[in-house]
Amino acid sequence: MTKFNSSKECCEACKAMCDGGDGDCQCDTWVFCGDRERCKERFGECLLKKQRDVLFPALQVSGDEVIWTSGVIFGEGEGIVSMETEYGSLRIKLFSDCAPHSIAYIVELLGSSYCTGCKFHRAEGRGNSWNSEWNNVANSPLGPPFAFIQGTLEAAGVTFNNIPPEACPPIRAGSVAWIGSGPEFFISLANHDEWTTRAYTVFGSVLPEDMDIVEKIARLPTKPDLWNNVIVSALEKPARIWLRRISKTRQDLDLNVDWRSDTSGGS
Repeated sequence: MTKFNSSKECCEACKAMCDGGDGDCQCDTWVFCGDRERCKERFGECLLKKQRDVLFPALQVSGDEVIWTSGVIFGEGEGIVSMETEYGSLRIKLFSDCAPHSIAYIVELLGSSYCTGCKFHRAEGRGNSWNSEWNNVANSPLGPPFAFIQGTLEAAGVTFNNIPPEACPPIRAGSVAWIGSGPEFFISLANHDEWTTRAYTVFGSVLPEDMDIVEKIARLPTKPDLWNNVIVSALEKPARIWLRRISKTRQDLDLNVDWRSDTSGGS
């Protein structure tokens, strides 16, 4: 039985078995007993597992009484979901290693029939403040427009519980992040270095070749609306979202997206 001092070390041990670059992971799920008081002699135990389906791992027990912490690791070409809209499909690489609670909710949505109620309803383009490389133009205002599209992933028939704060990589073009604890979320159209002090949970990134769809949605007709005493550009016609799982080989996708990188989702 392997033991570690932290869940991070347990996670890293699993990732080390999933670095072949061909999408085949010998470990895709880790389970760690990290509550010293309740785990007792089992404290530090790390279980490394291989699931039949990493997006739908076998769940033995859940709830506040559970003393184990767990997470999943996606190999190349895995962990890709598609946000389907009438304007095109946005393929999103999920960040399982830094946002496990967020990914658990997305997986639950994948199991629902139609994601009824999921939609984009706000669009703020790049205007003249952001250049083609997603950066703010010198001496230009940081908004409005704020260079993002906003929506909700609250679906009828699926219970939503507030997402706790998770790892917060920087907001880059293509970043998919919760607003607060969700279910409101946004997709960024720029590298928002000025938002580094805000606690946004980034749980994925749009694949670079699909950013033109984000741009298309951002250019849809809008109307001014007042949300919580803030004037926003609301879509005249909200764009419905369907979620679909994608599983392709790494040769079929541009997977040059890393939540640790400052350049993911660039031009």
